[in-house]
Amino acid sequence: MAFINFYGGTGNVTGANFLLELPKAKILVDCGLIQGDRFASAKNCEPFPYDVASVDALFVTHAHADHIGRIPKLVRDGFQGVIYSTPPTRDLAAVMLRDAYKIMVYESERYGTPRCYEEQDIADALARWETRPYHAPVMLPGDVTATLTDAGHILGSAMVTLERGGKKFLFTGDIGNIPQPLLNPPEVVHDYDYLLMESVYGDRLHEEVEERTSLLRGYIEDTIKKQGTLIIPAFSLERTQGMLYEINNLVEAGVIPAIPVFLDSPLAIGVTEIYRKYTEYLKTSAQEQIRKGDDIFDFPKLSLTRSTKDSAQIEKVHGAKIIIAGSGMSHGGRILGHEQKYLENPKTTLLLVGYQTVGSIGRVLQDGAKKVSILRTDVRVRAKIARIRGYSGHADRDQLIDLVSQGSGKAKRVFVAMGEERSALFLVQRLRDYLGLDAIAPKEGERIEIDF
Repeated sequence: MAFINFYGGTGNVTGANFLLELPKAKILVDCGLIQGDRFASAKNCEPFPYDVASVDALFVTHAHADHIGRIPKLVRDGFQGVIYSTPPTRDLAAVMLRDAYKIMVYESERYGTPRCYEEQDIADALARWETRPYHAPVMLPGDVTATLTDAGHILGSAMVTLERGGKKFLFTGDIGNIPQPLLNPPEVVHDYDYLLMESVYGDRLHEEVEERTSLLRGYIEDTIKKQGTLIIPAFSLERTQGMLYEINNLVEAGVIPAIPVFLDSPLAIGVTEIYRKYTEYLKTSAQEQIRKGDDIFDFPKLSLTRSTKDSAQIEKVHGAKIIIAGSGMSHGGRILGHEQKYLENPKTTLLLVGYQTVGSIGRVLQDGAKKVSILRTDVRVRAKIARIRGYSGHADRDQLIDLVSQGSGKAKRVFVAMGEERSALFLVQRLRDYLGLDAIAPKEGERIEIDF
């Protein structure tokens, strides 16, 4: 008898946490932060609703906070198993978790929010972390074999296939958009019996994938014409590197003139160095550019602003400029200071290039708010709020359905999670109607028996 338990990532995009219970093994997939909700800090510090010490292994699909953010707490609470991921995911997670800890400490000291773990818990987690490249099998208790395959979402992202007794359970993590500036498309896994998949864009299409570069070029040219500021709240991991790559190609091809570009995020700067370390995980065309001598993450007039002092100096640079800063949903980081300074200026364009979760400042701005509270200050929004959907790191509705249609020949059941309720339920219905699959959107805390 086996059970799949849904302890996060249901009814919303964040907080992925799924436990597979087998007769002789307990395997966890992802252990992420709940984000966006104003009560999220307290929720993230609550005890896990399962016996942490009894879990044999944790598989990490990728290094975004909503998939790794509670791992130090898991270890602090008694997890004694092994953590598995690809090599880039471990390196990225180390950087991301240390950065998240600094933010947690800051918010705890300033706002009185709880601290879920200490810095030593990050070190203890990394000490338990083992890496495997794609397609290298991992032998687990209970005669379970695990394999990682390329999810195409961010550097080193993976789908996890668990096999036991001739049956397969595929966990997608987040599935990449096609095409991506830097990454290969998701690999298709075939002949699984069970599937647990994401649904961030389960009810929407990315209509701007083909023209996204020309749209970016247009916003940059408009910024130059107005001698204004283009602000891009970019996720430090993947979206920032994609933006740098696109701007690099536009500048070096002479399509746009070089103007001051500020990468204002120590985290994004550190992540970019990891991208340079693992170029073999990039798509062939990007690797070819690198082999020909192009530093794809550097170009004339790009400045890396590591210190807060350097960040403050950006305001003194007059004329057209681009500021890329985190966080991508404007729920923290240096982007808030720039939004506070520039949103009241009609020469400013705020360009959203990623998903904005409900409750975040990014979502409020995306929804057309004329006034927003930033750093406890009311800011009038006179800037242009723009959006390019094609840079999303997530597959859209049709890409999700296509991926399932290629691999689900004998699927007994599909569990749709990691999306807002509307998106998940829409995708469930499509999978039922178009592919004839037994698809459901589980509820928080639901425990479902499976034949595995």
